[in-house]
Amino acid sequence: MIANTFIKRPVTAIVISIVLVLTGTICIFNLPIDQYPDITPPIVQVNGQFTGADAQTVEQTVATPVEEQVNGTPGMEYMQSNSTNNGLMSMNVTFNIGTNIDVAALDVQNRVSIATPLLPAVVSRLGLTVRAINPSMLMMVAVYAPKNSHNITFLDNYTNIFVQDALLRVPGVGSINRFTDDFSMRIWMNPEKMAAYKLTPADVIAALNAQNVQVAAGSAGVPPQQSTQTFELGILVNGRLSKVSEFEQIILKTIPGTGELVYLKDVARVELGKFTFASNSFVDGNRASYLQIYQAPGSNALETANGVYAELAKLKQSFPADVDYKVPFESVTVVKVSMNDVVHTLLLTLGLVAIVVFVFLQNWRSTLIPVLAIPVSILGTFCFFIPLGFTINTLTMFGFVLAIGIVVDDAIIVVEAVQHYIDTKHISAKEATYLAMKDISAPVIAIALILAAVFVPVGFIPGIVGRLYQQFAITIAISVIISAFIALSLTPALCTLLLKPTPPTKDMKGINKLFVKFNEWFDKLTEKYTNGVKRSIKAAKYVVVILLCICVATYFLFQHKSSGFIPSEDDGNLYITFQLPPASSTAQSVEVMSKIMKIVGSTPGVAHYAALSGLNVVNNATNSNSGTIYCQLKP
Repeated sequence: MIANTFIKRPVTAIVISIVLVLTGTICIFNLPIDQYPDITPPIVQVNGQFTGADAQTVEQTVATPVEEQVNGTPGMEYMQSNSTNNGLMSMNVTFNIGTNIDVAALDVQNRVSIATPLLPAVVSRLGLTVRAINPSMLMMVAVYAPKNSHNITFLDNYTNIFVQDALLRVPGVGSINRFTDDFSMRIWMNPEKMAAYKLTPADVIAALNAQNVQVAAGSAGVPPQQSTQTFELGILVNGRLSKVSEFEQIILKTIPGTGELVYLKDVARVELGKFTFASNSFVDGNRASYLQIYQAPGSNALETANGVYAELAKLKQSFPADVDYKVPFESVTVVKVSMNDVVHTLLLTLGLVAIVVFVFLQNWRSTLIPVLAIPVSILGTFCFFIPLGFTINTLTMFGFVLAIGIVVDDAIIVVEAVQHYIDTKHISAKEATYLAMKDISAPVIAIALILAAVFVPVGFIPGIVGRLYQQFAITIAISVIISAFIALSLTPALCTLLLKPTPPTKDMKGINKLFVKFNEWFDKLTEKYTNGVKRSIKAAKYVVVILLCICVATYFLFQHKSSGFIPSEDDGNLYITFQLPPASSTAQSVEVMSKIMKIVGSTPGVAHYAALSGLNVVNNATNSNSGTIYCQLKP
């Protein structure tokens, strides 16, 4: 019998329990924390750009060839693509739950490379981006000028160069979707002057490609040379142009007869500006540059968010004058609040269980043994989270809340059995423990196996529902099995060390007198309940009728009760999306968005809001006739 080993060697049982507690505690600090288990199917995103093309052209020339090749990727569940009038193509390939996202991304990359030769040259030159994404956004960071002394072009460029790269290095950050534009050299051609010089846009593009190049000029003095050669020097030449004045001096043509040179500045206006003017973003009414931050799969949401906040605080120290940042949208607060509430409930449950055990066992020594068994069973369960790929979330914590009431039963059974032998047979605690464990070892194991058999099958339910409740069920099953082991090891070892005979009733003093009165009241209550059961047995047919009525009422109430996938929760965020008639201009969208921003800004309870024109958050499409406002409410 396994219990005999630990009765003879109580130190061994104590050491094993301490190891379980320490290992579980270490695992807690290394486990990801999230609101719910990861039930989102893996998604691989393919992005491409056909500059200047409309949505139909992008769909026919870019999206369709890629879809034909990507379709049928192993493990793929479905895919959806979005082509916009600004030349962008975005395709999300969704895989079955449990698919290795790294392998899936590699498979999609290989298939995209097959479609690349079929794409327009400009798309192939810019390339298609394939990456695994997390569809749930962690937070948004807005960089803005509170006094409006910097224009949006400066803010976009500063965000791209200094802020984005620093945040990408934060542990846990998977990807960043930026609503910022790079600096670009914009050439505004004058049609009248172009016609006067008999030039076309193709001539300008040809001149740019020919004169704005990075040349490898080689070296001077390299072998074979005379033996008197002393140095070998690399030749540096003017490569790509970077200044407005340099672009203005690009030669477009030579006029025959006169030999006059036609420069780019003669037919066009050259300026350094934004790559595109279609994006207009605001934070609390101020123009801003945005970064949408997504956490890496399997990372700790709270640690990632804290790392981002710490990095932003560090970057702020070197910000230029009149540059600041805000986080107008984040999904971390709801995780913190949920976890704090669950931990509070867990501690409250532990306290109530300890009080109830003390009231009924009426001995601090007897109470201490089950109370010590609870944290060992709970913390020991965390040791299995890492190999099973579990996270600390509200469902696993609720599993522990339920498990506390289950795991304490085994210890109570052992304590009561040992105390019974001590009081009735007047033997030592060690001898009483031997006799008690001989009687109850098999029932303890049977109870654990039965409870595990109830919860384990839940973990094998297929689909998203099974994935959602898998961690909840397996957590309870593991804690129950560990509690059975503790009931056969630590509990009998502590019984031999702590339990003593119950003192006679006449010697009761202090709180023990209250226990005597409580026992008398409970005995009366038990007697009343027993009499009620006897009367119910005599009127068994009426009891059956009442039971049937309860079952029927339960069925009808269940039919009329609203249902849902997960309980609705207020996460403190609102999404406002509008869509104007097709082909509406960006100016109209910004005008409508400005009116909505005034309403949102004057609404009580709104802490911050982030407005992005051209984005439809419902279908994640980018069009000139759409706009989205993220609102974060005050706590």
